[in-house]
Amino acid sequence: MGCGSSSMKDKKSETVLKAALIIQNWYRRYRARLKARQHYALTIFQSIEYADEQGQMQLSNFFSFMLENYALVCEQSPQLIRRLFESTLQDIKDRQDYVALIDVPDSYDGPRLQFPLTFTDIDLLIEAFKQQQILHAHYVLEVLFETKKILKQMPNFTHIKTSPSKGITICGDLHGKLDDLFLIFYKNGLPSGSNPYIFNGDFVDRGSNSMEILMILFVSFLVYPNDLHLNRGNHEDFMMNMRYGFTREVLYKYKLHGKKILQILEDLYTWLPIGTIIDNEILVIHGGISESTDLNLLHRLERNKMKSVLMPPMSVNGNLTTDLKKNKGGVPVAMHGRLRASQSFSEQLSKNEWGQVVTVFSASNYYEEGSNRGAYIKLSSGMTPRFFQYQVTKATCMRPLHQRVDAMECSAIRILRERIIARKTDLIRAFQLQDYTKSGKLSKTQWAFSMEKTLGLNLPWRSLSSHLVKTDKDGNIDYMSSFQDIRIEKPVKEIQSTLVETLYRYRSDLQIIFNIMDSDHSGLISMEEFRAMWRLFSLHYNVEHIDDSHVDELASSMDFNKDGSIDFNEFLKAFYVVHKFDKLAKSDTTLAEQE
Repeated sequence: MGCGSSSMKDKKSETVLKAALIIQNWYRRYRARLKARQHYALTIFQSIEYADEQGQMQLSNFFSFMLENYALVCEQSPQLIRRLFESTLQDIKDRQDYVALIDVPDSYDGPRLQFPLTFTDIDLLIEAFKQQQILHAHYVLEVLFETKKILKQMPNFTHIKTSPSKGITICGDLHGKLDDLFLIFYKNGLPSGSNPYIFNGDFVDRGSNSMEILMILFVSFLVYPNDLHLNRGNHEDFMMNMRYGFTREVLYKYKLHGKKILQILEDLYTWLPIGTIIDNEILVIHGGISESTDLNLLHRLERNKMKSVLMPPMSVNGNLTTDLKKNKGGVPVAMHGRLRASQSFSEQLSKNEWGQVVTVFSASNYYEEGSNRGAYIKLSSGMTPRFFQYQVTKATCMRPLHQRVDAMECSAIRILRERIIARKTDLIRAFQLQDYTKSGKLSKTQWAFSMEKTLGLNLPWRSLSSHLVKTDKDGNIDYMSSFQDIRIEKPVKEIQSTLVETLYRYRSDLQIIFNIMDSDHSGLISMEEFRAMWRLFSLHYNVEHIDDSHVDELASSMDFNKDGSIDFNEFLKAFYVVHKFDKLAKSDTTLAEQE
């Protein structure tokens, strides 16, 4: 009896162990698949963001083209060239013209700042922003003018020293994510004489609270000018703000005085230091360094002439071409991952000195909720850098991993489909070149090659194909299914598809140009200005297969009241992408919840 009982227990234990191992292996494979899907989604986000930054360089080249052909453009479209560049040539009015005429009414119940500012004002501002209050335009302008006054006295690079007892905290991109700044201060303490900070650019854009972040940072800087350091990023740039949302945020929150605030910010940005040097050993700069970075050149640079990374520097006396020729080839252009300069000092460095670069990014949940953590660094003299990670946690971040991955994947595939539909004509041409038998089908390898060659996104197309196309039993892809369930909406059905795709593809660039021209923010542009803008744009971007008559026809169709003007913002909004699968996804989610 005893032996039989023991044998049964051993068999039962063995069965339980096998079952546990099977469950464990299944769970590990399940987690691995989720992590792979998450990785692919992040790869899509990052690849498209990088491609967008290359698009920014195209826009920069467009403005260089405008200046290099300044005389010709002026002769053909003098009104257009004046409108395009007037915002960079105008003088900022006297402080009193802005601030003194703006009264703070008794009914205003937001934070009231007292100048000169103290630590109490920092605390007051933070608490008010936690309650989602808006700082009155009067105080915003006061802070901007005070900040600019101090920045103008500073060198291009701020030199600071640390000690074992007094370190410094370095924060990266915040991009309008106020909750991340609150979390940093909660974990690491508020700025003070004993708790200094460096904020390394990209305070604004993308997120919805860029103005609040700027105000907290600038007020903290005014209270502790020797202990809070602000470097300029590529988004401290009035043209980038037009593209990535901060301009819209300001005009929405400050409808009456938003334009004045933007004008002051445009000038203030240029006075932000380029970088910070810690203990004569560590360089903190936005966008990184290259083999040709020359600090001596950067120390001598007249930084206030760099109005935008997208537009060549120009003098305020209107002598554009002279200024361009003088600086051509010798002005560093700072972008993410790039810093070019006219001279090289890399030969002086050993190979071991390259690669000692740390990237710090402080905006968590950057692409989607749960997509990434933020971080900051603490440095002290003679000590190893310490890295701190965090993630703002909201209701969506508390969901199971598979739900978070589903949401990320859905969003990533959505923006990838939009990129695909914007190049539909080019992709069809590439597919047909590979389709030697005219069967309408390609191998997975041929399809992936065509996608990469046309879109240039460096993505694992073969792995992503199951999300994007239909495959037959032999593994061949119906390449026209690349465009299934998605289309670009257009206001006039007769307009040719090439024009629609082109306008959709370059809509952000066109909107930046329009916003510069629309100096009074009326939202309207004359038909003649639109035609002139399009001619210049298409000439530089080598837009092919589009007849000017089609552009005129489309523009005329948007002039609903026939007054000679079109609402260009509404014009671009007409070209939005329709996703049929969105409704299917919602219905699937509903069914899943019911089950």
